Amino acid sequence: MLVPTLGCPARCRYCWSSEEGSPVMSIDTVRETVEWLKGFQDRPVTITFHGGEPLLAGADFYRQALPLLADGLRYLTPAFAMQSNLWKLTPELAQILAEYHVPIGTSIDGPREINDSQRGEGYFDRTMKGYDVARAHGLRVSFICTFTSRSVKERDAIYRFFQEQGFTMKLHPALPSLRDRNPDPWALDPEEYGDLLVFLLDRSLEHLDGIEIMNVSDLVKCVFTRRGTVCTFADCMGTTYAVGPDGSIYPCYRFVGMEQYAMGNVRDRPTREELDRSHAGKLFARYREHVDQACRECAHLRYCRGGCPYNAIVPSRGEIQGVDPMCRAYRRIFDEITDRLNREMMGACILDIGGPPSTTSKRARPGIMALMQRIITR
Repeated sequence: MLVPTLGCPARCRYCWSSEEGSPVMSIDTVRETVEWLKGFQDRPVTITFHGGEPLLAGADFYRQALPLLADGLRYLTPAFAMQSNLWKLTPELAQILAEYHVPIGTSIDGPREINDSQRGEGYFDRTMKGYDVARAHGLRVSFICTFTSRSVKERDAIYRFFQEQGFTMKLHPALPSLRDRNPDPWALDPEEYGDLLVFLLDRSLEHLDGIEIMNVSDLVKCVFTRRGTVCTFADCMGTTYAVGPDGSIYPCYRFVGMEQYAMGNVRDRPTREELDRSHAGKLFARYREHVDQACRECAHLRYCRGGCPYNAIVPSRGEIQGVDPMCRAYRRIFDEITDRLNREMMGACILDIGGPPSTTSKRARPGIMALMQRIITR
C-alpha cells in the first residue's frame, strides 16, 4: 500500500483524519519504493493507493508515479488499486487512472440521509459526482459501506439502497482506533456485527441474481478453500506492507504516521529479516504465536488466523492480550456457513443413496452450494 498523504477533506464522524495540508509523498519517494521492491520480492505485487485521501496528491503525482511503478516493477507484473472518496476526481485524473486500469473502492454508507448523518453534510452528493466522472472514463468502482452502532439499525434500508442502485457492496464495521481514545459512540458491537453478517448471508441467498456482497463471498470462499482470502482472514504479516508519505514502512496502512510502528524506510532498502526485527515486526510475530495458542481448539483457525492484528492490539493500546475482538462475529458467521453447508451435503448424500426427497427439500431456498457456484461463475 502506498499512502501519498494522511490528509483528507472529509470529516467522517467515526474516522480519525487530518488537515488537507498534510505532507504529500514526493516522486523521489516513489522511485525509492521501486528500488526497494526490486530487491525485496519476486512475487507479483498489487499496489493500492490509500490514505487519508490519495487523490490529494494530484494529477502530476499519478502521471509520474504510475509509469515509474509499472515500468520499474515490470517483472513483478504490478496491478493497481485505489481507495478514495472521489471528491477530488477530475476528468484529467480519471484519464490517467484509466490508462493503468486502476479500480477504485469508495465509501457510501447507504442512502443520502443515513450516509451524511455519519459522514458529514454533502458527502453523498460529492462522492456520487466523482462516481459519475469515474464511470464516464470507464473506471470500475466498488463501494465500502461502514456500519456503525447507529446505522446497523437501518440495515434493511441500507441493503435496499445497494440493491436498487446495483452497487457491489463491501461492508466494514466501525472499529476502535489506536488514534482515538473514545470510539464507543460509533464502534459496532461484535454481537451486532455477527447478526449483520448472517442477515447479509440470508439476503445473498434470497437474491442470488442480485448484487454481490463481497464479504459474504469472501467468507464462503474461506470455508470452501480452507484458507483466508482477504487480509482480515489471512496471515498478512510479511505479505502486506504500507509505505507512508516520507517512505517509512509499516505493517498496514492503519499504522501509517505512528512512528513507534515504523519498520524501516524504503531509502535504506531493508530486507524482510530486518523488517521482522523491528518493534512492529516482533509484535506481529508474537501475535501469530498467541493466535496459535489461544485459538488452537477453534475449527476456523486455519482460515481465520485470529482476525486482524491491529484490531487485537487496540483495546490494550499496543499490547497483545487477546485476539481480534470481532472474534465472536467471525465465529458466528463461519459456524453458520459451515452448518448450512453440512446440512446441504447431508441432504445430497441421502438423495444419492436413494432416500425420498422431503416436502421441505422441494421448496428449499438456494443454499451455500448455489452461492459458491455463483461466486465461481462471476
